[in-house]
Amino acid sequence: MAGLAAAVGVALVLSACGGPDNDNARDAAKGYDPDAKVTITWWTGQQEPQMEKAAENLAAEYQRKHKNVTIKTSAGAQVTDDLLPKLTSSFNNGSYPDVSYAFGSWAGQLAATGKTQDLADFVRDPEFDFQDFPKAAQETATVNGVVIGIPALVDNIGLIYNKALFKEAGVALPNKRWSWEQFRIAAKKLTDEEKGVYGTAYSISGSEDTTWHLWPLLWQHGGLILNGKKPAFNNEAGVAALETLRQMAVDDKSMFLDQTDEKYPQMFANGKIGMMMSGPWELLGLSDTNIDYGVTQLPGYNGDHQTVSGPDLWVLFNHDNANRAGASRDFIKWLTSKDVDAKFNLAIGNLPLRGVEQTTMQFAAYAQEYPGGREFFNNLENARQARPTVPGYAEMSKYVGAAIAKVLKGQAKPQQALDDAAVKSAPALEGS
Repeated sequence: MAGLAAAVGVALVLSACGGPDNDNARDAAKGYDPDAKVTITWWTGQQEPQMEKAAENLAAEYQRKHKNVTIKTSAGAQVTDDLLPKLTSSFNNGSYPDVSYAFGSWAGQLAATGKTQDLADFVRDPEFDFQDFPKAAQETATVNGVVIGIPALVDNIGLIYNKALFKEAGVALPNKRWSWEQFRIAAKKLTDEEKGVYGTAYSISGSEDTTWHLWPLLWQHGGLILNGKKPAFNNEAGVAALETLRQMAVDDKSMFLDQTDEKYPQMFANGKIGMMMSGPWELLGLSDTNIDYGVTQLPGYNGDHQTVSGPDLWVLFNHDNANRAGASRDFIKWLTSKDVDAKFNLAIGNLPLRGVEQTTMQFAAYAQEYPGGREFFNNLENARQARPTVPGYAEMSKYVGAAIAKVLKGQAKPQQALDDAAVKSAPALEGS
């Protein structure tokens, strides 16, 4: 998945980190000499050969323009999920990179290590135009007022639907004004037990894929995930959100429950699921199928169609070396610029990082190659809130995911399950 922020519960022990003390009042790049000879390390987080090659080519291009800078590029770990434990280990022995890809859900944990740069002043430069990134991406990069990184990938959850299944069932296609009640009715009509077809699907693996799909419904009902550092997801809004899903899974049996996170996209591609709540990372795979699909924003509650975004980051680390810090900033500024990002994210099927990119030829080509890409880009406007960046989020996500799974399997009621998750989450959140 290009961009699903999987929550990994790895404890980052501050006392064991060693290395420079990250004083947020001190600029890590103060005294930076742009002409100094310097070597920086970039962990790209890209495991697919095509994506890693694209990253290596961009590093080479930057080096051709900056003869004094050497960029040592690697994926950092065999799978992106393993980057967090790899970073944890590298903090202990001082081998951590200057720049690393990171899931947005790790932001609070990484900030707590004391190893990140504070880029708050850097991103205020009008020339950088930090405001051109989606709001949720800006918020994800900011932990307690400290900007620890720059958006590396932006996405969101929308509704992808199989046009042929809708036609067969005689159901009108989804549109931007759809409510969750209309979604439920359609899911029930699309379900055909004899053919093994389900109206929709949901992950019950208990991972962040399970958890973050609930947040749009909670926000649409006016709810909060946290109130300060205290759980708030078990309020009336959270219960109503989970009840909406429970009705389809338990009462209607129109929802395929995926225990793996991976089966439902394959079933959609095979014509066995009518609608899936997913993101632009699906478009690359769907382009290799014959499925006639459409994309629109999520159904809404009382006209509110908020979604959730899973921005990932380029996190910049402090090695107590101004030239390494400054060179890292300049490289990431270049990498995330309008013209260069079009060569990277758009080239590998991701949404553009910046709003200004919608006017580029590359975006026009992307939208043509990946039907639904423009709809996902427009849906970024509905990503008005960000997931919390507190260190305890990963632990909380695990308990919320387990609660959702129990409810959708008919083993618990929404209020009971969410209350239980809130009690279990509280200690990790209070210690954030």
